[in-house]
Amino acid sequence: MPRSSGAAAAAGRAGAAAAAGRAGATAAAPKRGPGRPDWGERTLAWAFLLPSLVVFALFIGYPLGRTLYLSTHGNDLFGAPSRYVGMRHYTDLLASAEFHKTLVTTLLFVLLTVLPGVFGALGLVLLLESRVRGVRWLRSAFALPFAFSVASASVVFSVFFNPAIGVLNGLLSQFGTGPVGWLTDQRYALLSVSAATVWMNLGYNVLVLSAGIGSIPQETVEAARLDGATGWRLARSITVPLLGPHLFFLIVVSTINSLQSFGQIHILTLGGPDGATRTLVYSVYEKAFAYGSSDFGTASAQAVVLLVVVLACAGVQFGLLERKVHYA
Repeated sequence: MPRSSGAAAAAGRAGAAAAAGRAGATAAAPKRGPGRPDWGERTLAWAFLLPSLVVFALFIGYPLGRTLYLSTHGNDLFGAPSRYVGMRHYTDLLASAEFHKTLVTTLLFVLLTVLPGVFGALGLVLLLESRVRGVRWLRSAFALPFAFSVASASVVFSVFFNPAIGVLNGLLSQFGTGPVGWLTDQRYALLSVSAATVWMNLGYNVLVLSAGIGSIPQETVEAARLDGATGWRLARSITVPLLGPHLFFLIVVSTINSLQSFGQIHILTLGGPDGATRTLVYSVYEKAFAYGSSDFGTASAQAVVLLVVVLACAGVQFGLLERKVHYA
């Protein structure tokens, strides 16, 4: 009995010593509060972010800062910035009738390319979803423009719109109609370049909307068909609402791409005739680089205005359209 009680007492003393050791170790270890940073994790996070930040600074931050700097400075004959002129380039643009025409042409070009490009692709995709023979071949045919570069497609359309050997004028001649200057007449030049741009963007739009239709749950479609929804009613009530995120994405991206379009305008019309197809991007090119020009101050101011227009269009689209998009 005394031996067992002695063993119990020894075990108790050992347990107390171990508990005291743990308490001492806990007290000696620094406590990290809920708001105290973990410098190791923060350093690792910055190490992962650093390459992206460097690329962003070199290819976005520096060009944007340089553009803002040049837009507030004059330049010599070689384009080097000279004296500070403040907002003079911007005030000159606002007072320029040529710039107003360029801005209106840019907005018209956006309207003539975005709406037909997106909603034309939507109509084609809905048509391709109908159960007809050879629909796979039709999908491949409508997605084909996506494989063409802007330069190659523009060269094809330059032959297509040629007043002497073009396909369009060849068809018109069969009806006794004289040749039309599709790219040389101010009445048709912007429409012709817009039609070529719509065709160039059609393949990408069709692919995006086809992927969107493929992501629609078949249970929802079958339930709607059981309730008697077919054809246009099914498309209006089920397909188009569920394609809302994809349509919203295409409208925003197509607007930005149209505002930045350059290749087809340069190849087809050179901004003519008489500035009928001169957009903001092409005007920046003319002021800064074309025909030996080096007016980098005015070109930079126009580039800043273009950035403001892009942000304004995106802001309006997000404010008006995103609230109507169904993301379920």
